[in-house]
Amino acid sequence: MLIHQFYDTDLAHASYAVLRAGKLFVIDPARNPQPYYDFATLHEAEITGIIETHPHADFVSSHVEIHEQTGATIYVSRLLGAAYPHQTFDEGDEIELADIKLKALNTPGHSPDSICVLVEDENGQTTTLFSGDTLFVGDVGRPDLREEAGNITAKKEDLARQMYQSTRQKLMTLPESVAVYPAHGPGSLCGKNLSPDLHSTIGRELRENYALQLMDELKFVKELTSDQPFAPTYFGYDVELNKTGAPAYQQSIQAIERLAANAILDENILVVDTRPKTEFNNGHLRNAINIQLQGKFETWLGAIVEPKEAFYLIAADKDKLELAISRAAKIGYELQIKGALINPEQAVNHSAELDLNDLKANSENYTIVETRNWNEINAGLIFEGALTIPLPELRKRITEIPTNKPIVVHCAAGYRSAAARSIIAAQISNVPVYDLGEAITEFK
Repeated sequence: MLIHQFYDTDLAHASYAVLRAGKLFVIDPARNPQPYYDFATLHEAEITGIIETHPHADFVSSHVEIHEQTGATIYVSRLLGAAYPHQTFDEGDEIELADIKLKALNTPGHSPDSICVLVEDENGQTTTLFSGDTLFVGDVGRPDLREEAGNITAKKEDLARQMYQSTRQKLMTLPESVAVYPAHGPGSLCGKNLSPDLHSTIGRELRENYALQLMDELKFVKELTSDQPFAPTYFGYDVELNKTGAPAYQQSIQAIERLAANAILDENILVVDTRPKTEFNNGHLRNAINIQLQGKFETWLGAIVEPKEAFYLIAADKDKLELAISRAAKIGYELQIKGALINPEQAVNHSAELDLNDLKANSENYTIVETRNWNEINAGLIFEGALTIPLPELRKRITEIPTNKPIVVHCAAGYRSAAARSIIAAQISNVPVYDLGEAITEFK
């Protein structure tokens, strides 16, 4: 048996190929199916199955496309309510892959329809657990993403109680030698304490994972429902898209209109400019939002732009434009791109430059807007009396910002504040709007 992990650092997403005797199963595939086709070709194997451990919230899966291209069977829990051709795969069900077996475990907690996949080798020994978003290295899946999305919805407290039972009754009873391969690594918003390591063992998790330590159910529920990271707006949208199946990746990308630099854009449609903020500041379209391509572009695109909201996409050059489109497609947002273009000729608006020394000497003369996430804000403000509006909430809360003083925006390191400043400056023009950027480190 050969197990291969495909890892996307942008979304901290891990998917897997399980190969045995020329037959290949893909587990939790990413939006672009080509790497799985290439892997199958390299090993002269046939893709015969795809397993979805649950309908993912943070990325769009290619499970339906792979099925349509290869004829491979999709296996999911009956609880998922899948709207595509599939075979149900729940506890007690087994899939034979040559002389090994893949067995389903129903493990609700992250979602009501979550499953894990156990691998039994040719000697009948349980060797591997593909744990989806149930068990991570150092953490378990957050329980608060399915209160309003999916075939089955549930309150976070109820899902946390289910996670307690799933871990205690099922996963923690497995042999300590069983290898653990989760669907996410560090930086994922599907948990709050993920380790830098991308695989583990049951034994290690029993020793080191805070969520698997001795505690009663009440304490577990309180621990699991507290201090989770924010959930971008697109999460519920992706759950529903994965439940029905996204359009084919390449065709969907190619359908986007590439516009000329002198194209006339509809002023009523949002503009997302992905260039580095220094380039954006030196010349951008009026009302453009600067979501830089470097960094967690997908996360912030899906946190700032609403699902199904049309937008234009701008990049610095052709290669970066295609990269931006492909990264937007990871969360299904290529379907919303009205047009894509490079350095538009009308990008002549300049951003105001902050006098840092004046801010240090006279901070009371500025309205300071804090755009970090709530868990960061709750840990302590950097500027006393700052107006606290996390970046994902900013477009809806612009009217709360006073306009009687110049405005300074900050985050923790400069990426989010660049986006925030562009959002505010697009709506407030009677006072300058500044980005403190990386200089925030001088105030910590």
